[in-house]
Formats: sequence, structure tokens, C-alpha cells
Amino acid sequence: MKILVPVDGSDASTRALQHALALCKAFRSGKLVVMAVDDSLFPGAARKMGAEAAAAHHAESFARLLGPARRLLKRRKVDVEFVERVGDVAPAILDTVAKKKADIIVMGSRGAGGIKGVLLGSVSQKVLAGTKVPVTIVT
Repeated sequence: MKILVPVDGSDASTRALQHALALCKAFRSGKLVVMAVDDSLFPGAARKMGAEAAAAHHAESFARLLGPARRLLKRRKVDVEFVERVGDVAPAILDTVAKKKADIIVMGSRGAGGIKGVLLGSVSQKVLAGTKVPVTIVT
């Protein structure tokens, strides 16, 4: 079983990762695809700041977004792949599900998005509406 776990450093995404680990243990197999999506730059900002500065910005963001997951998985005996994507969160999750051929998505109910999530709509709702694989939402 291949489980896609989108993380953003929030408590909800950490709980989702813990649930995915429990699924791997229960099924005595599985691979985790832990992904983070950096959507912190507005369109066109990367061009204005330059490729090197944008790359440094994304590297810092991915360290922050994936840090809690890396620490949690450090001592676990589980097959894991980390994926870093830049862009809109929900489409990136849906694209990664297809590319990695994930069997299930396990994600937190609310992430670190704050008011952005209210204005643009819930990422979890967009993922639910756009995928054909089962989705587990962890509160």
C-alpha cells in the first residue's frame, strides 16, 4: 500500500502522518510518500527575486514544512519518499497522487494556511473533489 501524506508542519499534518504510520504497521507493509508544497511566493515573485533567491526561499520553506515529518520518521523502520513541490497545494497533491500511484491519501483536516484557506477554500475539500483514491482526513 502506498500512502500519500501531505504535510505542512502543522499539528494536524503531524497527526495525519502518525495515522499513516499506524496504517503501515497494521498492514505490516507500505510505503509513505510524504510531500510538502511551497505556495508561499506569489506568481511572478520568483522572476523578480531571481532564480537563486527563489531557490533559497523554497529550500527554507521545505525545511520548515518537512522538518517535523523528518524528525518523526527518523527512527521509524518504514519505507519513505519525500517529495517537494512548488505551486498551488491541492493541484500539486492530486498530481502527486497520480504520478506516485498512491493507493490512499492521509491528510490533516486543517493546515497552517490561516486566512488563506478560508478565502480560497479548503485544500482537503478540493482534494476530496478531485481524486478517485480514498482519502482519510485526520482531525
